[in-house]
Amino acid sequence: MATGNHKLDNPVWYSVSETHKDFVIDFGTIKFYHPDYCPFGGFVAFDNMEKSISEYSKLASNFFIIGQKPNVPHSLKLNNELICLQMIIHDRIEGNIDDEIVKLEEEHLDDLLGLVKIVYPDYFKKKTAELGNYYGIYKNNQLVAVTGERMQMDEYTEVSAVITHPEHTGKGYAKQLVTHTANAIFAKNKTPFLHVAESNVGATKLYEKLGFVTRTKISVWNIVKTE
Repeated sequence: MATGNHKLDNPVWYSVSETHKDFVIDFGTIKFYHPDYCPFGGFVAFDNMEKSISEYSKLASNFFIIGQKPNVPHSLKLNNELICLQMIIHDRIEGNIDDEIVKLEEEHLDDLLGLVKIVYPDYFKKKTAELGNYYGIYKNNQLVAVTGERMQMDEYTEVSAVITHPEHTGKGYAKQLVTHTANAIFAKNKTPFLHVAESNVGATKLYEKLGFVTRTKISVWNIVKTE
């Protein structure tokens, strides 16, 4: 049973089948990213799902499946469902970038992981930054905001990790970083998309002002070990 005929309806599956195929753990009808990079999975059929999810849980005790509700073995718990808006943009963003934006490299990794840990510790792993380019804004030698690329297909790249340190919000850093990241994706002849929690009204309004539109709602299912 497929989740849809458009690649964005099943972004994990197509990412690890295409641009990110080197990061795949493939169980046939369900595919995951290696959990060191991104604890996400996606499926196209329910065949052998419980067995495959059980096998993956040996590598990750806390992970996510994006799309339809999965069948989960009794040894695991379907912890919750996060409903996200999947947003997409088709035109380059016109906007001023007033702050210096730094492409984050190996020497910036500790700063990046430290900032992400404050906001998104479950989604971002030590090697997540290897999935794409990440950009940041520094103030007084402190990384105060980041945005980067996560899931990638042949035609689409996800804008992800839109994070501003809680003490530095309201200064336009996220707007500038999303603009820079989306335009960098367009420069590679790909289309940017992103996921934002349906409840995150403030972020959604920012993305809409930049030109993103909602194409669908998509569920993120959290699975955890019960033991």
